[in-house]
Amino acid sequence: MTGRLVVVSNRVPSDGPPSGGLVVALHDCLTEEGGTWYGTSGRIAPTAQDEFTDVAGDGYDMRTFDLTQAEHDGYYLGYANSVLWPLCHRRADLMALNSGDYDTYLGVNRRLARMMARDLKPDDQVWIHDYHFLPLAACLRAEGVTATLGYFHHIPFPAVHDLLALPEHELFPHWIASFDLVGLQTQRDVAAALEMYRSLAGAEQLRDGSLHYDNRTFEVRSFPIGIDAKSFAQAAAQRDGRDLLNLGAKERLVIGVDRLDYSKGLDNRLRAFGAYLEAREDNDPRASLLQIAPPTREEVAAYQNIRNETERISGQVNGLHSDLDWTPIRYIHRAIPRETIAPLYRAADVGLVTPFCDGMNLVAKEYVAAQDPDDPGVLILSQFAGAVEQMPSAVIVNPYDIGEMAQALRTVLAMPLAERRARHDDLLAGVLRDDVGHWTRTYLDTMSRLAAKRLADKGD
Repeated sequence: MTGRLVVVSNRVPSDGPPSGGLVVALHDCLTEEGGTWYGTSGRIAPTAQDEFTDVAGDGYDMRTFDLTQAEHDGYYLGYANSVLWPLCHRRADLMALNSGDYDTYLGVNRRLARMMARDLKPDDQVWIHDYHFLPLAACLRAEGVTATLGYFHHIPFPAVHDLLALPEHELFPHWIASFDLVGLQTQRDVAAALEMYRSLAGAEQLRDGSLHYDNRTFEVRSFPIGIDAKSFAQAAAQRDGRDLLNLGAKERLVIGVDRLDYSKGLDNRLRAFGAYLEAREDNDPRASLLQIAPPTREEVAAYQNIRNETERISGQVNGLHSDLDWTPIRYIHRAIPRETIAPLYRAADVGLVTPFCDGMNLVAKEYVAAQDPDDPGVLILSQFAGAVEQMPSAVIVNPYDIGEMAQALRTVLAMPLAERRARHDDLLAGVLRDDVGHWTRTYLDTMSRLAAKRLADKGD
């Protein structure tokens, strides 16, 4: 890589060594390449300041900035998570269009661009992450920045008809075109982006596949994110997950692990498990669902609603089907450490990953990596998870069809060992091949190619 690697994300690692796939991957590549990581500090300041706080990294620099309470409310909770998040997850009906939130969101991006522009050099390669910073490239260009700007969109790309619900929908294509490389999770997302540009006068797809719009040429490509599969498999084998849950010898386990978000399909998942219990015959195995759902964005009304609905359905199912020695749904509304989650995955006969809409869903990949290859569990996967493009050997379901999911549970819990092994072998090969290191390398290699081309073009 020529030039310095610069990473931008909403938050930077804090409180010790980073954990979690994305943060670890970015930490590792910055440690190897050197460079700078920009992001918010997590602190609330009384007033907005046009200056960074320097934080020592492991072989790289971190530069953070504070948000004011108004910025946290308008930029983060407001426009990013109450407008862009539901828009991208096909829930335009849940968009909370509050006056002033867009101006605050754009203001934070402009302030960050203004501060970064003082630091950036023309040969830097800047990798910007996620929907919090969709306008950041346009803001940096307005500050005169000529560095190569890449972006990775971790969530689904919005559908064209949904974009029309965004008051700033005419700006959205300009934001995207201001980057040099736009990375999306799936080919389905790339198709959605291309559809958006096909609908615009003056947009053109060139013979090499790149796009030309707004007097700029840029690339939109799929880079499916992965996990550190080998490390996760090792963590899964360290403890006996069945002992952690005190499961009976013949009791079967179904597991779901999701942030408590309306996009994850938790309400229908619980209904489907209840339907499985309703149709269960005497010779069917007794299965428990362990649903781990840590809280997120609890200040947002839509998240309060899905929490209430999840708790209502789990209580209803347990009230109907519990026995003196058995509670069919174990619902945990808090985060569980990675070293505990991994063996719980390994202990589960079924991984239930049924989002209504998801950019990728790394839980599906973690579940596969954690399994005992000699006696693996089976992944049930929503057809609307981004991971489905890479994981066709999972049992694919429609998360809106309660009966289909209930039947899938019954089928999977009775699936013979040979079929379970064959499905797992295929899934594991893909998870190991397309791991998080592969994702990082392929993106950065592509950005380096574009940077070299831009420099060559300038030389001409």
